[in-house]
Amino acid sequence: MGKVFKLLVIDDEESICSSLAFALENEYEVFTASNEKNAIDLFTTHEIDLVLLDLRLGKTDGLEVLTKIKELRPTAMVIIMTAYGSIRSSVFAMKKGAFYYITKPINIEEVKALLNNATNYIKLSSRVEHYADRFFREYEQAGIIGRSQTVRNVFSMVEKVRNTDTNVMITGESGTGKELVARAIHFTGNRKNEPFEVINCAAIPPNLLESELFGHERGAFTGALRRKQGIFELADKGTLFLDEICEMDINLQSKLLRVVQEKEITPLGSTIRKRINARILCATNRNFAVEISAGRFREDLYYRLNVINIQLPSLRERPEDVPLLVRYFISKYNRKMGRSIEGINVEALEALCRYSFKGNVRELENIIERVLVLSNGPYIGINDLPAEICMRQGMNPNNPQMLIPVHVGERMEDIEQRVILYTLKSLKGNRRETAKTLNISERSLRYKLKEYSLKTEKIAETAKFADIKG
Repeated sequence: MGKVFKLLVIDDEESICSSLAFALENEYEVFTASNEKNAIDLFTTHEIDLVLLDLRLGKTDGLEVLTKIKELRPTAMVIIMTAYGSIRSSVFAMKKGAFYYITKPINIEEVKALLNNATNYIKLSSRVEHYADRFFREYEQAGIIGRSQTVRNVFSMVEKVRNTDTNVMITGESGTGKELVARAIHFTGNRKNEPFEVINCAAIPPNLLESELFGHERGAFTGALRRKQGIFELADKGTLFLDEICEMDINLQSKLLRVVQEKEITPLGSTIRKRINARILCATNRNFAVEISAGRFREDLYYRLNVINIQLPSLRERPEDVPLLVRYFISKYNRKMGRSIEGINVEALEALCRYSFKGNVRELENIIERVLVLSNGPYIGINDLPAEICMRQGMNPNNPQMLIPVHVGERMEDIEQRVILYTLKSLKGNRRETAKTLNISERSLRYKLKEYSLKTEKIAETAKFADIKG
């Protein structure tokens, strides 16, 4: 037996709710509501899949309810019902996220057909999401975390190149995860059961790097007491990852070029060439055009190594991935440190999402590790984060000049108005940033500002009338 979908009927006419519930109860688990409050309560409590929503709920605009429903659960399928046959309003509702619309009087067979289409859409989306999750989990195991479009593009490139022997250049700022992408290419590709060797070209002195790359024979130089295999030989049949390739000495680049072209190495102190079959992946955070122009990197080697380029986005370019990364790192360091931090509160998470990470994912990981070492509560709060993260556009919660006074006995609606207007002013009138900071929708903010404007106009009119009377 398949899943029984949950259906919420929202209409201010009780008779319509009852009729639809009776007609659909054999196919769906039906809930009914005649006003916005009950509807939202039922929707959040019962994880509703499908909604039949009247466009007019007494004095309430059904579009407002639609907006709230889609904010709470974007995947919910909402079918609009209208007695007015207003095509314009219905089309506008579909632009707001409605699945379809139907006009009153209700034709129950038409409703059933629309609901059937909606459930099929949910099932199809679920299957697509299932396969997408399997795909993402495969790369998450390699340490790449994210579901933003820019990260999906990286996944797509990895998918295309992982089973080839083509050389790949991975570029991006420090801390974006270049080695993780290299590992994903190797460990999800057809060489995954062969060696994966890594060498950081910036960490080894130039006079020793050649020996590390190609190996040496006994007696090849002072201190060479025994034969040593180079990393190219160790990576035979597998993958060699050359990190910080731009740091390689220009003279050694010439020897690397020959190895890349001929697929052969000659260890130091030897005259015997050895065939090698190592796929080469490289990475750098430098600008190749600048390095080549300055004569620090060979152009011919660049073209040999940069057959395929994978550019990694900075964390600033994908702030929507920050919550996923935070959850991942909390879980990672809970296991590593034996902690039991349950999560992060909204205020702290929003501060992290707004922060510009110069050190990218590595910086975020270091922050979460530090917080788990020092935090005492079950949840990470704003005060657990470094001070520089709490400041954005001059908004420092510890700055007394940014505090908004609240008086005992003051009405909540007046406090709300002052908070909204103060925040809007501090953000120089930027409504999008204001809505994001206050964790409300831009639509709700516009509605509130319009309400305050009308209130001000009424006060001005009253004052003007009083002056005339006086």
